[in-house]
Amino acid sequence: MAIYTRNPFSFRTALLGGAAIAAVAGFSGTAYAQDVSDEPQAEDDEFGDDVILVQARKLTETLQEVPVTVTVIDGGTLDDYGINDVQDVTARVPSLIVQTGGSGAGGAVTLRGVGSAAISSAFDQAVATEIDGVQFSNGRFLQAGFFDVEQIDILKGPQSLFFGKSASAGVISLRSANPTSTWEIGGKAGYEFEEEGYLVQGYVSGPISDALGVRLAAQFNDIDEAVLIQPGTPVANDARGFENLTIRGTLAWEPRDNFRANAKLTYTRNENDGPNFWVDQDCGPNGVADPIIFGFGNAIIPNNANCNIRDQFFPQVDSDPVTLGSIAPPSNRSADLFAENNGLPFGLTEITFARLAFEADLTDSLTLYSTSGYIDSDSVDRDAFSYVGVGPAVPLDPANPLAPAIGAVNGENVSLGLGSNLTNNLLEQFSQEVRLASDFGGAFNFQVGAYYESRETLFSTAEQAFNVPLAFGAATGGGIGFDYQRDHETKGEAFSVFGNVDWDLTERLNLTAGLRWTTESKRNTISIPFINPIIAGLDLTGDGVSDFVQSGFFSAPIRFNDDNFSPEVSLTYNVTDDINVFAAFKTGFKSGGIDNSALPGVGLAGIGNQEINPETGNTFDQDAAGGLIYESETSTGGEIGIKSQFNDRSITLNVTGYYYVFDDLQVQLFDGVAVQFITFNAGQQTTSGVDVDWAWRTPMDGLSFSGTIGYLDSRFTDTFLAQPGNDLDGREASRSPDFSGNIAFDYTAPLSDSLELGLSGNAFFSDSYLTGNNFTSDAPAPDLTQSSYATFDGRISIGDPDGAWEFAVVGTNLGDKIYIQQSGPRPFLPPGGDDRVVLLNRGRQVTAEVSFRF
Repeated sequence: MAIYTRNPFSFRTALLGGAAIAAVAGFSGTAYAQDVSDEPQAEDDEFGDDVILVQARKLTETLQEVPVTVTVIDGGTLDDYGINDVQDVTARVPSLIVQTGGSGAGGAVTLRGVGSAAISSAFDQAVATEIDGVQFSNGRFLQAGFFDVEQIDILKGPQSLFFGKSASAGVISLRSANPTSTWEIGGKAGYEFEEEGYLVQGYVSGPISDALGVRLAAQFNDIDEAVLIQPGTPVANDARGFENLTIRGTLAWEPRDNFRANAKLTYTRNENDGPNFWVDQDCGPNGVADPIIFGFGNAIIPNNANCNIRDQFFPQVDSDPVTLGSIAPPSNRSADLFAENNGLPFGLTEITFARLAFEADLTDSLTLYSTSGYIDSDSVDRDAFSYVGVGPAVPLDPANPLAPAIGAVNGENVSLGLGSNLTNNLLEQFSQEVRLASDFGGAFNFQVGAYYESRETLFSTAEQAFNVPLAFGAATGGGIGFDYQRDHETKGEAFSVFGNVDWDLTERLNLTAGLRWTTESKRNTISIPFINPIIAGLDLTGDGVSDFVQSGFFSAPIRFNDDNFSPEVSLTYNVTDDINVFAAFKTGFKSGGIDNSALPGVGLAGIGNQEINPETGNTFDQDAAGGLIYESETSTGGEIGIKSQFNDRSITLNVTGYYYVFDDLQVQLFDGVAVQFITFNAGQQTTSGVDVDWAWRTPMDGLSFSGTIGYLDSRFTDTFLAQPGNDLDGREASRSPDFSGNIAFDYTAPLSDSLELGLSGNAFFSDSYLTGNNFTSDAPAPDLTQSSYATFDGRISIGDPDGAWEFAVVGTNLGDKIYIQQSGPRPFLPPGGDDRVVLLNRGRQVTAEVSFRF
């Protein structure tokens, strides 16, 4: 809801007209004219109809005046190119890499070389996602998709002052469409030829009365062949697809001039054929598909990967037959879904999101804002996280035969995927923000506010980490095929207060300064309802005592508490009516917490039924808590920039230089041999660079160009021992290309009084970058490098000039370029094995669509 508006200060007024060209010509390569006539305006409608508005500081300001580096993608571009996933935004924003799918967090965002791991659902993302004023920090929401969005703003750099915790590297802010001032019905239907899918969407919007407006919108997307399984792989489904359903209702109420309210309720359902999408295997420097080791190193399974990660065939296998019918379910719902899918890979995420926002003019110069948000997310998935493995399994020692249960199904071309799990991620979050903002019409204004968040999460999983049934038979442990079930329940609360002042020092010079104080507490408990008796009795150290906990284990509470001050100061100087320069000092904060990836070994046994340790800031020190606690991450730095327009404002050129230092990086590594996650705080990462955005409205009617280019230098700048003897100090950070950017054009031409031709295109370029999530620089294999690449999108349309109908053909990634977004060691590696799991982008998509609006 874009209802947070106020009058700009005197020195900014001249910039408003200058921002109009950015809306017409396209800004940051993606921002085109938006219709803001349906949004509540300030009393004198100072913004006009062709100005790009952003809410980078929680109040509506023009893109050209705000001293924040923002890339804007408007709803028209999102609709034209069918962008309904955060991952699809990356072709429009330099140094932005988004990975979705897989286990753990369900996704991750890297911006300007800084991001959080995708393999841990315990981590908050360093780049927060905000939808209609409500902040999300869990990677699972990257899978939800979006539609009927009015605008996306990519805010770069720390944004903790106005967006709070978990915005230490940036914010992806989405604003969904609101009710229109007149009744309107629209819809679209399209068919995608490459992945054999279709999409239908529609909306109805209008005023119920002079004071009440409504908008109902829905979208359904069904893709049959998003992933094609490598030929010859023994699987039940030779392709993986997904279905997305989203329904949203919006009410906008303005009973009187000094009060406005907006309520939104969204339901999203994503159903798929397993969480592993676009996941392939690189065979490492030795060029050999290393076998899968199971049964405590007693046997091997041949690897079915063809070592070609560019052919768009994926060697995904089904789970081993021994454990298909015997599970230790985290919940009855998980068990039901397991049965419905016949034990095959599946994924289901359901999200309910409610938001209520209002603004009340307390006086002519003071406005109270309130945003309440509620999120309920339930995600269940099952897959085999060895990713590969086709029988027959072979004992390493011929004198040690395979378990009888395995021998019964162990044959040629039998799917024997290991590391199977049945995982249930539950999240419930409530948040409340209140702000008071002034509009005195003079040189001085302020904004103060408070934020509260309560969040409960449950990470419940039944796993095969040791694959005991394959080694000893499925009958072990009463016929339960999983090694154990573990439940991590975390309850957290965050509270913050913040404020800033905005002061016109002169007619042209403005100072803003603010501070946010945040305190956050988390409480985690770990339970092991079941552990296979074979594992529970193992004595790996030879001291006569089991190295694992027993069934029924329940830990004492593990607590984490921290607080932080996040200051921010910026100076803005209006050189001329069309040139605006700024400098900003910023800080960021991302709270620490308790990891949820620990195996049920002796480390957990060390925290069972312990008393609180009064000598530490947390309940347990790192040793007593098994190394599960990780500390908060902070960022400090600044940027300088210029926002300018020339040639009667037909040319826009914005340039920003930045430098930030991130301390106590939250890092999670994975050991592919031990099949063990390691969570800790690394040293320091420094990121610096330059962002350039430009737009040109040409003298030719209907033709405009725009583009971006980013230069980035992001590397570790302190001791970082990712492996013993392997200090990564000075090493380039992963997913940080030196150069990246795009160039786009948009052209419309009348064919007759009733027909209009539309042509548009976008080309994106990225320099090479390291992809590893494990920060390895030597053994067992050097980090995998993605070479430089380019992608191309295009669209051609014909339709009514007023938008009553349109037929279009849309192509994304027309060159079918496949590149690596992230990589890490493959689980169940043999000693010296160097295979790596790689997460790839989506291939070419070509869609024919027809749309209408009346």
